[in-house]
Amino acid sequence: MRRSIRAALTLAAATVMVGSTALPASAEPNPPGCPKGYFCGWSNGEVYPVGTPSIRTAGNWSGSVSINKFFNNGYAYPGADHVTMTWYTWGGSGPYSICVHYNPGPGQYEGYFGDSVRLVKVRWRGEC
Repeated sequence: MRRSIRAALTLAAATVMVGSTALPASAEPNPPGCPKGYFCGWSNGEVYPVGTPSIRTAGNWSGSVSINKFFNNGYAYPGADHVTMTWYTWGGSGPYSICVHYNPGPGQYEGYFGDSVRLVKVRWRGEC
């Protein structure tokens, strides 16, 4: 009887240990028109990326483009896998900046603005 109780407890402990093992984060699929290694932004008004990005860059960028959705699809690379993006509202307030992690995180690697903003700068960098 003791053996069967001990065996049952051992099996239960092994099941709990296997069940609680954390799985590694898996990357989201590449959004349309945004291959791995790129930071992309869309201005189609959708929460999810649809169609051709308004901006797609694998390096530092500055200019002026309207976006409402962004996605950092960069590679894990020490010192250059996060992005600082800088924008203004179309009403003129700003500049605002945020550091964005690469897909799949941990941390924010995508975002949606309820109203479009004017993206003016993308800079690749290390940890936020």
